[in-house]
Formats: sequence, structure tokens, C-alpha cells
Amino acid sequence: MTGMKHVIVIRRSRRPVLATGLLLLAIAGQEIWPPALSATEQTVHLERAAVFLRAGDYRQALEACQAEVKDAPSARSYVYLTYAYHALDGYLQHLANTDQWVRVEQLYLNLSTGRVEDLLDPPDVLARIAKEVIQQAVQRQADVTAAMAARLDESLVKQLWQVQTAWRQARPDDWWSAAPPQWQWARP
Repeated sequence: MTGMKHVIVIRRSRRPVLATGLLLLAIAGQEIWPPALSATEQTVHLERAAVFLRAGDYRQALEACQAEVKDAPSARSYVYLTYAYHALDGYLQHLANTDQWVRVEQLYLNLSTGRVEDLLDPPDVLARIAKEVIQQAVQRQADVTAAMAARLDESLVKQLWQVQTAWRQARPDDWWSAAPPQWQWARP
């Protein structure tokens, strides 16, 4: 009978060790393989980007698209980021074509500021210079992100740009204020 008690004691003492080991494995597994984002979590960045585009807040629209690339990198997310750069470029060109230089200055401030310190020391710049500076930087970034998207899935990129081209042709005066509806950035 003493032998039986000894076996029971050993089995009981293994349980906490086994439970602790399984808990550690579960924690390590979550760190190595984090749970996938749900569909709603994946679209939050794009929903925010859609609102920012409508508001003309291109800095935050770009940041939301960059967050989408960071959280869910794919050819599609890189195309969306590239589109945000193109939308900014299109809006800037529209402002220049319609001689809305005060708005160009406002756009420059939107892109360059966002900190409380900027209220005390604003980065003033001439509007026409701001347009050139912004456009050159945006076009370079758009080229970089478009190339990244093409490396990931060239056929998907072609499809998405066909949709985008049709969107631009259908709305030549304000295409930059939203993404094509087929991309479903905003909730239906």
C-alpha cells in the first residue's frame, strides 16, 4: 500500500508541473504566432483613411494607409498607400490649376505640422514652393510603394489600377477625395 501512495503522490506532483509547462507553451505560442486580426480590425485603418480623404486631411489618410501596410502587408495594402499618395498629388494639382494657393499653404501646414509646438513656430513657406516640394516627395513615395506592391502580386496590382483608372475618369474633378467604392474602404 505504501508503494501505491508513493505513485499517487508522484502523479499529483506532476500535474502542476505539466499545467505550468502547457501554460508557458501557450504564452510562447501567442508571442511567436500572434492571433490574426479580425476582418473588422483589418478594415479600421482603411475606414479611417476614407474619412480623412473626404475631410482633405491627407497626412492622417497617409498615416492610416501606412498603418494598414504595417498591420496587414500585402500587394493590396501597398496599392492603397500608393493611391493615397496619388490622391494627395491630384488634389494638390487641382489646387494649383484653380489658383487656390492659400489652400496649398494650408495643405503644406497639414502635412508638416501636427504638434503643439508648431503653433508657436509654424513652418511658413511660399505656396508655390510648397506645391513643388510636396509633389516631388509624393511622386517619389508613390513610385516606391507601387513597386513594392508589384513585387508582391503584379496581377492584383494591375486589376486594382484598372479600377482606379476608371474611378479617375468617372470623377475627374474630385477623384482624390475618396477611394474607388469597389475597394470598400468605408463601411457599406
